Amino acid sequence: MSLLVVGSIALDNVETPFGKVIYSLGGSAIFTSMASKNFCKSSVVGIVGDDFPKEHFELLAENKINTQDLMVIPGKTFHWSGKYNDLNKAETLDTQLNVFANFNPQLCEDNKNCDYVFLGNIDPVLQMRVLKQMNTTKITACDTMNFWISGSRPKLLEVINNVDILFINEDELRMLVGIQNIFEAVQKAKEMGPKLIVVKRGEYGSFAYSDDFIFFAPVYPVRKVVDPTGAGDSFAGGFMGYLASVGNFEETTIKNAMIFGSVTASFNVESFSIDKLKKISMNDILARKEIMEKSIRF
Repeated sequence: MSLLVVGSIALDNVETPFGKVIYSLGGSAIFTSMASKNFCKSSVVGIVGDDFPKEHFELLAENKINTQDLMVIPGKTFHWSGKYNDLNKAETLDTQLNVFANFNPQLCEDNKNCDYVFLGNIDPVLQMRVLKQMNTTKITACDTMNFWISGSRPKLLEVINNVDILFINEDELRMLVGIQNIFEAVQKAKEMGPKLIVVKRGEYGSFAYSDDFIFFAPVYPVRKVVDPTGAGDSFAGGFMGYLASVGNFEETTIKNAMIFGSVTASFNVESFSIDKLKKISMNDILARKEIMEKSIRF
């Protein structure tokens, strides 16, 4: 099965207690597709400027990520600068939309027929434009953030009502529904339309909520977190990549997807940018999955 990934593509400046990188490859579409590449065929939809380094295109090609709908236009690529004093929270120092301000996703015929779709954390107007271009899909998913919840709520609610899975963190979930109790909040979000809510809880793991079950997944015990940028996107990439590889939406599949998402995110946070994601194999992923499964079995 194929996975379509729509989102930002960026050149990031990131500083953590373990160092810094300048103009490193980032963005939701990059982290998600590089996390899903070991599971399924992935295609990215995004936009970059003519300053986007040639080696990044080569990296995507080497990992068999389809870039047919990756637009290149004159100008500078989206740029984000951030700093982590606390590894659980990024401090944004600078955001330059550049060519991303003109992003209007247009899908080729092949991508209109992708079975699985992940809409990264971008303007819900753009997310909806992608959904309307799809011919047939098996599963659609979206991510969002507080900026869109507060600033584009009607459009965001339209997207949420038209996807099968909503990825969201705890604070954003409470903000979305206006309820503090996490279990009441997730039920309220479920009533907005999706079949499944995946709640990201940072260092405390994640949980999946549907009408039929609730499943808590721990994080993989990473001893040295170098850079948490893209952790949520790489989690979604592992999750959606596994779903696409299996081709069904059964309870056992979703539970396994949660574990694969956690495992994939664990590799991402061990390095800056995608330095670790681009090196790992399926054997590396399965080895960590086995360790995680032992931690939740008794």
